[in-house]
Amino acid sequence: MKLAARVAQMTGNGSDGWGILFRARDMIAAGETVTMLTIGEPDVRTDPEVLAAMAAAAAAGNTGYTDIAGQRALRDEIAARVSARTGQPTNAAQVVVTPGGQAALFAAHMALLDAGETGLYIAPFYPTYPGTIRSGGAIARAVPARPEAGFQPDAAALDAAAAETGARTLLINSPNNPTGVIYSRDTMEGIAEVCQRRDLWLISDEVYDTQVWEGRHLSPRTLPGMAERTVVIGSLSKSHAMTGSRIGWVVAPEAVADAVHALAINTTYGVPGFIQDAGLFALRQGAPLEQRIAAPFHRRRDIAARVLAGSQALRLIPPAGAMYVMADIRATGLSGEEFATRLLDEKRIAVMPGESFGAPAAGHLRIALTLEDGALEAALVRLRAFAEGVMREAGRA
Repeated sequence: MKLAARVAQMTGNGSDGWGILFRARDMIAAGETVTMLTIGEPDVRTDPEVLAAMAAAAAAGNTGYTDIAGQRALRDEIAARVSARTGQPTNAAQVVVTPGGQAALFAAHMALLDAGETGLYIAPFYPTYPGTIRSGGAIARAVPARPEAGFQPDAAALDAAAAETGARTLLINSPNNPTGVIYSRDTMEGIAEVCQRRDLWLISDEVYDTQVWEGRHLSPRTLPGMAERTVVIGSLSKSHAMTGSRIGWVVAPEAVADAVHALAINTTYGVPGFIQDAGLFALRQGAPLEQRIAAPFHRRRDIAARVLAGSQALRLIPPAGAMYVMADIRATGLSGEEFATRLLDEKRIAVMPGESFGAPAAGHLRIALTLEDGALEAALVRLRAFAEGVMREAGRA
């Protein structure tokens, strides 16, 4: 008996750096105290009123099969939110509700890429990106965004990769996980030009669009000629602290939305109605709820900047958005994975090594801003002292 090769191809080869996270969890399970600065799980839980709306909807009987594309009221609300935030007219026929942003990424690539075709994505990247592309038998190709360019993607490099591979799709993420960088207007316009020149579908992961600390988030769907070739991924996980509720969406041209709907009929069969009701309630709370969820991460971004300022061992990449900061630790002489391993073993602090997110992030750390302010500041003070100690040991100070 043999298994399909699909899953092995999906996961790829080699270390992805996530061993740090898994080992930290094992240490906690064994009774050790570990300070976790690893994954993007908001420490603030889902708003009690949202949970009450979910419970009320379930108690009222919205527990059966539901509209597979998403309940009409929720799709209308998502479309109105997108229209208001971006200025790009959007209607319910362009929206499909999915079980979280990850399912939306999977559905978009399944709808747009045939087996053997190439999907581009930008490194540093969220670790599931290449697997999502490979899931349908497509070829995943990373295009590096360099630290010396502030991790802004280079249009010429994208154009060359698209020309070389005959790629069909490009996946981007701004505000960016893991770097905290927001792509500039010039960057977005360069991406749009490449997509139109090379006839690429653009998949824009915008799940951090409520976490903008500097500048402005620009959805590429609003640029001239891009609405008809852009698929936007959205989610309530980060904006409304609803990670476990698994509710996200695809916004796309109607033909793509129809294809995603057809895929859902044969896979997820929709999202539970009572969760959709809670999502609708959450969205109807408007900006006040979104700002309340985002505020701690903005505040903690400033704490990280203050604590790490002036260190020769850790150089903070200027974070403009999202719930992470990325630090360059190459001055210590260690790789990100070596540094993170020693930090966990010696100081019981768990961070994600940059190598988890692709080659351009090697020699960096991603630090999740998901601890209460005081605990985060104390952890960052210890992290800085450790890095500077490593640098002195190596004779680099």
